[in-house]
Amino acid sequence: MGELKSDIQFLPGVGPKRALLLKRELEINTLEDLIHFYPFRYIDRSSISPIASVSPDVAYVQVQGKVVSRNLISIKHLSVMVEDASGRMEMVFFKGVKWTFDKLEPGREFIFFGKPQLYNGRLNMVHPEIDAPQNSPASMGVLTGVYPSTEKLKSGGVTGKVMCKLQSAALALCLGEINENLPEQIRKTHGLCPLRYAMQNIHFPENPRALELATRRLKFEELFFLQLSLLKQRYVRSRAANGIPMPVVGAPFHACYNALPYSLTGAQQRVIKEIRSDLAGGTQMNRLLQGDVGSGKTMVAVLSCLIAVGNGYQACIMAPTEVLAQQHYANIQKYLAPTGVRCALLTGSTTRKERKPLLAGLADGSIGIVVGTHALIEDTVQYKALGLAVIDEQHRFGVGQRASLWSKGHNGRPPHILVMTATPIPRTLAMTLYGDLEVSVIDEMPPGRKPVQTMLIGHNRLPAMYRFIREQIAAGRQAFVVYPMIFINEKMEDISNVEQGYEDILKAFPLEEGYKVAIVHGQQSNDDKTFNMRAFVEGRAHILVSTTVIEVGVDVPNASVMVIMSAQRFGLSQLHQLRGRVGRGAEKSYCILVKDPKTGADALKRLELMCATEDGFEIAEQDMKMRGPGDLEGTQQSGLPVNLNIASLARDGLLLEEARHCAQSVLDDDPQLQSPRNAPLVQELRKDKYNIKDYSNIS
Repeated sequence: MGELKSDIQFLPGVGPKRALLLKRELEINTLEDLIHFYPFRYIDRSSISPIASVSPDVAYVQVQGKVVSRNLISIKHLSVMVEDASGRMEMVFFKGVKWTFDKLEPGREFIFFGKPQLYNGRLNMVHPEIDAPQNSPASMGVLTGVYPSTEKLKSGGVTGKVMCKLQSAALALCLGEINENLPEQIRKTHGLCPLRYAMQNIHFPENPRALELATRRLKFEELFFLQLSLLKQRYVRSRAANGIPMPVVGAPFHACYNALPYSLTGAQQRVIKEIRSDLAGGTQMNRLLQGDVGSGKTMVAVLSCLIAVGNGYQACIMAPTEVLAQQHYANIQKYLAPTGVRCALLTGSTTRKERKPLLAGLADGSIGIVVGTHALIEDTVQYKALGLAVIDEQHRFGVGQRASLWSKGHNGRPPHILVMTATPIPRTLAMTLYGDLEVSVIDEMPPGRKPVQTMLIGHNRLPAMYRFIREQIAAGRQAFVVYPMIFINEKMEDISNVEQGYEDILKAFPLEEGYKVAIVHGQQSNDDKTFNMRAFVEGRAHILVSTTVIEVGVDVPNASVMVIMSAQRFGLSQLHQLRGRVGRGAEKSYCILVKDPKTGADALKRLELMCATEDGFEIAEQDMKMRGPGDLEGTQQSGLPVNLNIASLARDGLLLEEARHCAQSVLDDDPQLQSPRNAPLVQELRKDKYNIKDYSNIS
């Protein structure tokens, strides 16, 4: 591994200054880092365009022409006129002026490559790449890679052309050291080219087919090792963590199920069977339950908790906020009425007087189910026999908080874990973020839930919107008005904010006319937040002005209008979560997206998609395609567990499925990867990048 690990500064053409730039800007420290820094697109430089056919609309163009004249306008401005048989074009330079002036002698022929543009009605190219005809990519008929860059790199002399030269030099030194990391059988089965061929052709493709083969090989490899590390982690943990066996369904489950006033959806029934099977097995359950807003996850959680109680164990349901915990508690109490199971609520607001009997009930086992916030994991809380922990919106809890819950299992055995999220996560992302959890999806809505009518308006329609809200309030309904920021930001003055918005809403809905407006945002004390939220939940306030603190879980069936101001500032998944706050009652509900005057084309596309569909999974897929997986709201604080250099979860879903399938079959045959044929896999997995944080193992 001599050359691969050598410092980037010792590569010819780099040196200390450029090395510092490459390290700071791109985190390229070694030659190995450099050759794994791939082009993000390719330009076909095999063709020459006649000057007369060039238009400013194209991204890049290549022309061949003779230098007619060169005009040194100043020491930092050179204009060169070039012509071919069809016409003339100006080349403009603001850097390296003296060197370029000396090189571009009138009468000599060159190939120029760059971005054409119009300036004062004349077509020109600023800072084109210059080649002699015999040395140009056109003469070699190649595809040229374009690498991600920054302004600092360009001004430091690391241009696209320089990057290509550095990659060429690095490959010349390192290619012989690159060893195959996939067994031959995997390469054969999946039609993958050798690794050295892939590395050469990803940077310098011989032809389009070679590029296609190289890209497929490197994407597959990246996704395969990511899945192999996640699945191996799951295998190791399932062996280590002896689950608490829960062989029976039990009387409490049947009492609740038989008393339900409606039938469960097919999706709910399927998911309960999956959970039931996990709980009855001998290993600890770690399952992610995904379901769109209103799909009935809470009911599934309650029935799962009742299986635990029916087997003599306790269950806890942990929610990220006090309001959500209280809401869960109120709903669950109704479901538990026919079962005789005792349920309690424990949050930061639980008084010392209320806490004493509650803690005693958990310690002696008389409380079967406890609902609460992170107060459930405090040291003072001791369970007699905790068998199941349900975590709602897991991404809102830190690893340390979850670790405390893990340690509260019965007789040193960890409780079964059911993680719930209402943030629809694209399948490819779920397989990566939660790759070592089993995933259940509730992909069916209960009958009778009315669709929410979504509309997009500009600020000029605000008076009409206020009239509409007054009509809804007169009919006994309530409305949310959500803003993206708490205070005015000087740099973003045009973006709506809660404080200003609150003033606007108070003017439009004055107290003297009988309107009551509450406000909730993250800078308030917990007491103020809870007081105002409760006023809205209990119907004492007609309008709740808020930031996205109400995004998760607030259930107000009487609210029929959701207004989202500066809607272009939100991601699709977040908009979908907010829209899910309405449409929970019997009445028709509305979501009004208000865009600012300076809304860009991409943001407009997002907002129009919101008006076109209510399918949370379709929205999540589109969100990932538009914004990338690391940006998705509510998936994981730090984006992906591994940085992907070439594969894309948004575009390579089928390849990810194939790679995961392959990883699973490797582990089915050789769970510990002890076979000599799998030695290359073990070697690769030892690399730091595969030291993946275990997001689901709550330890």
